[in-house]
Amino acid sequence: MPIVRNVGRAVGRLLQSSGCGCGIPVVPVRCIGVSPRQVTSDASFHSVSFSESDHPRVLITGGLGQLGVGLAKLLRKRFGRNNVILSDIRKPADNVFYSGPFIYADILDYKNLREIVVNNRITWLFHYSALLSAVGEANVPLARAVNITGLHNVLDIAAEHNLRLFVPSTIGAFGPTSPRDPTPDLCIQRPRTIYGVSKVHAELMGEYYHYRYGLDFRCLRYPGIISADSQPGGGTTDYAVQIFHDAMKTGKFQCNLKPDTRLPMMYIDDCLKATLGVMEAPAETLSMRTYNISAMSFTPEELAQEVQKHVPELQVTYKVDDVRQAIADSWPMNFDDRNARRDWGWKHDYDLPELVTTMFNFLGSDSRIAQAN
Repeated sequence: MPIVRNVGRAVGRLLQSSGCGCGIPVVPVRCIGVSPRQVTSDASFHSVSFSESDHPRVLITGGLGQLGVGLAKLLRKRFGRNNVILSDIRKPADNVFYSGPFIYADILDYKNLREIVVNNRITWLFHYSALLSAVGEANVPLARAVNITGLHNVLDIAAEHNLRLFVPSTIGAFGPTSPRDPTPDLCIQRPRTIYGVSKVHAELMGEYYHYRYGLDFRCLRYPGIISADSQPGGGTTDYAVQIFHDAMKTGKFQCNLKPDTRLPMMYIDDCLKATLGVMEAPAETLSMRTYNISAMSFTPEELAQEVQKHVPELQVTYKVDDVRQAIADSWPMNFDDRNARRDWGWKHDYDLPELVTTMFNFLGSDSRIAQAN
């Protein structure tokens, strides 16, 4: 019988004000010992299944991160502006707030999250709330609360109200003992960060809830995601974004990984396309609940060579960061995503040349690039 632990609004307020917190212990405040299967029969009238409505009613948690805003835009085009609710515990920018429905939602507040699902007749839930690797390592108790306790709240609510639930996983869910080239869907997973551990936990719990309670759980392992409208945050794969900014601003780029470090990457439009694709796939076509997805795999040297086709005078140097390099060396070099391509027709649009051209087009052409072209 699953136990829902509600850490409460206090941690949510800390997250809203500080972003990462500072060593807050995880204290269970309230426990609800209710099986989702027991409640579903009594509470199913609160939600409308996808088959009973023209469009799903969508809630996106943690929606102000790298992917949430873009996903909301895509889903609103597909299902209608008012059918997609973006949520977070931070204040959105004006352009985000006025682009469609936005509400405050704290995934650690079980009661409030449940009310949101019931009152808005939610049928699809995209759960993007998480502390990422660097912040998580700096505050493991908080990462455990957000990434694991928050997930448990979402799982119980999704099972109770018969939702279709998407939870993203990551390249970081693999570790140094995983096969790296290629990395299959099913293999040894022993990550060494709290973020990676929590994502493996999410994969296994989602699969358990699917087989135990019939939850329609779906999950994709994302590779490194590259987008032009978000600033690099110091992550291991962020060099692949930083190089474009540096090429345009200074013409000089210093990479913190070795030139031959190969990692799987994907342009954000392909990532969002894959996310919608797996959510729309008929359940009977899915042979598993967590899939690898991939588009390309390249090294810093290969990326730099492609960028230099647009900015020939770009100077690239290497100053290896031992911490990031160790992480990269424990991650897959290539994702094997044949199951996704077979089961629900996954197909990427962006290879490396298309990625580079798109990034420069998005960021705009300065005189240096115009002259080079």
